[in-house]
Amino acid sequence: MIIILGYISAFIMGAVLGSLGGGGSILTVPILVYLMGVSPTVATGYSLLIVGSAAAFGAYKYFRQGLINVKAAITFAIPSIVAVYLTRAYLIPALPDVLISYPVEISRDDAIMVLFAILMVVAAVMMLRNANQTLKPHTAEHPIALILTEGAVVGVLTGILGAGGGFLIIPALVLFMGMPMKKAVGASLLIIALKSLIGFTGDLQAGIDLQIPMLAYFFAATFLGMAIATKYAHSFDGKKLQKIFAVFTLVIAAIILLKELI
Repeated sequence: MIIILGYISAFIMGAVLGSLGGGGSILTVPILVYLMGVSPTVATGYSLLIVGSAAAFGAYKYFRQGLINVKAAITFAIPSIVAVYLTRAYLIPALPDVLISYPVEISRDDAIMVLFAILMVVAAVMMLRNANQTLKPHTAEHPIALILTEGAVVGVLTGILGAGGGFLIIPALVLFMGMPMKKAVGASLLIIALKSLIGFTGDLQAGIDLQIPMLAYFFAATFLGMAIATKYAHSFDGKKLQKIFAVFTLVIAAIILLKELI
């Protein structure tokens, strides 16, 4: 029963990712850990594969509609790709199983889930803020160094926690690169796809164990949600959906913190 709930949650995650261009991936690791029984370290790797593939599917849909500025997306994606690959191939495998042994023992998996919960809180707050205001593209040029730096920061976060970072990418594309909101959603999906899938090659290099049957079903549920969302996205109230999902994210983050810290 719990596993079925996991696949239903994967469907919802895909639908949110397809309609908002980000945010949905924040659910992937908790679903894998608490509903599918995957260890946090492995779950962050699986998340890169699942979210990256789903985002690629969504990006293709947006590209066919002419809603992706490929050049701008690649500019942001390059530092993210480098950062996430190095993080997954070298940083994560180098972390010890027990990060702190005194005065309290903190394992690598515990630290990942606590950090993930904190990221969920930040994501939810940003989604609520963005839902209550309209992001307007800035026409002034921003330093390329600022864009590259944010891309790298998002890449490191993605590498450590397995989240796509769409809630950070979309505001950056709108405010720093002057991109209209609809095109920012499509570009966000392309960026998430590139950095997540290339980052996952770092996991393959590190020898990650793939649970093929479970991943196949998880993929199917996620892609179904993504397909439906991208087809009917025009009929959704994006702001209202973003608020609901942000509150839901806060609830999940609170549950994770209670479970890990108490």
